[in-house]
Amino acid sequence: MRNLTLLTDLYQLTMLNGYFEKNIHEDIVVFDMFFRKNACNGGYTIVCGIDQFVEYIENISFSGEDLKYLKSLNLFSDKFLNFLKNFKFTGNIYAVEEGTIMFPNEPIITVKAPLYQAQLIETTLLNIINFQSLIATKSSRVCFASEGDPVFEFGLRRSQGPDAGLYGARASIIGGCSATSNVLAGKMFDVPVVGTQAHSWVQKFDAELEAFESYSDIYPDKCMLLIDTYNVLNSGLPNAIKTFKKLREKGYEPLGVRIDSGDLKYLSNECKKELDKEGFKNIKITASNDLDEYTISSLKSQGASINAWGVGTKLITSAESPSLGGVYKLSASFKDNKFEPKIKLSENPEKISNPGFKKVFRIYDKNNKAQADLITLHDEVIDTTKPLEIFHPVYTWKTKTFNEYSIKELLKPLFINGKCVHTKKTVMEIKKYVQDELNTLWDEYKRLLNPQIYKVDLSKKLWDLKTDMIDSKK
Repeated sequence: MRNLTLLTDLYQLTMLNGYFEKNIHEDIVVFDMFFRKNACNGGYTIVCGIDQFVEYIENISFSGEDLKYLKSLNLFSDKFLNFLKNFKFTGNIYAVEEGTIMFPNEPIITVKAPLYQAQLIETTLLNIINFQSLIATKSSRVCFASEGDPVFEFGLRRSQGPDAGLYGARASIIGGCSATSNVLAGKMFDVPVVGTQAHSWVQKFDAELEAFESYSDIYPDKCMLLIDTYNVLNSGLPNAIKTFKKLREKGYEPLGVRIDSGDLKYLSNECKKELDKEGFKNIKITASNDLDEYTISSLKSQGASINAWGVGTKLITSAESPSLGGVYKLSASFKDNKFEPKIKLSENPEKISNPGFKKVFRIYDKNNKAQADLITLHDEVIDTTKPLEIFHPVYTWKTKTFNEYSIKELLKPLFINGKCVHTKKTVMEIKKYVQDELNTLWDEYKRLLNPQIYKVDLSKKLWDLKTDMIDSKK
């Protein structure tokens, strides 16, 4: 397992040194990770990367080489570097289950730990969770647009380096993709892999038909042919049909054809007509070529005869919205057993943080549809035998009362006193959980454009605390 301890911003270490010098490094603090805007300009975000975050926390330690390098920077005292020799995370971390659907401004991960420990992990936490959550959400949107057709992740060659390719493939499967072309991801995460041939295979042979027949000889029961190397309708499709007929004579059924260029709506429909006429009505027509959720949705609405999708660049890079702006903010401090809530103010109201040590509850109706989330202080309890009224945290006259409802507390212990209490799931189990989560959302929140805004409200006690703290800073 890689040690990512130094995968951090330098200012994390200069702050640690400052806390140490001022003898406040052992103060217990609370930090929250959250995001202010949903990934991909959508209506929700899928939290992903929790397992990798756990691995990071379990392996934090400063090696001799690390300390030697830090000493060479001439920024840190020998006393501080000696202190780092025995660094080990000993605090508590609470997190939502990987694959949980979350919304702006609610804690995804809450860290309660000595200040020097909670501070150090900020950068790597954000690096891991921001990227994987972004790609899982993008994948979910692409799969939503495909309306149940299988989507294959093809992005490795266009990803931003090996780690992005690997963990992007993981996140893509969690978000809904059926398989990945990434072989190492398949091995590491035990997920399905898929792939056939490239244009170079076809080009290498003297004739396209020879290339197709050679491939079918090797993979008679997995024959998917790429038919746009020269001309889809005049060459690729006729040669594919000839190959498929020979396969059928041998007792095998072809899987399908793939089109990687051109007018995908027109070409797929023409291919479908010809394949149906030749007796191949159940064949898969797979499309690729810089697809995303918007292109797929448009092709579906136009009646394209495509029933599988290969999505690469725009998925693995989330090209239209290439980052999730997750942040990590101090929300409370404990000193001499006294609780002190903390708040970050801003000229931009949306950047004002929620103070205190908090919990998040999801409210469901009797049909198990998610209705709203409620952020409360950690000592608050919801009595589900009584009606529950919530109000908009900005437009406070907007209220909603629930009578028949159930609740779920979203933040669960991940580490207690430095020990992991997290039960790891397989990628495919997390994928199933995501689908279950999505089924609790109305489609209005899943729309690709102009989705309905999900309600995230503050309890009266938290709202009062926040308001009082804002007023006291004026």
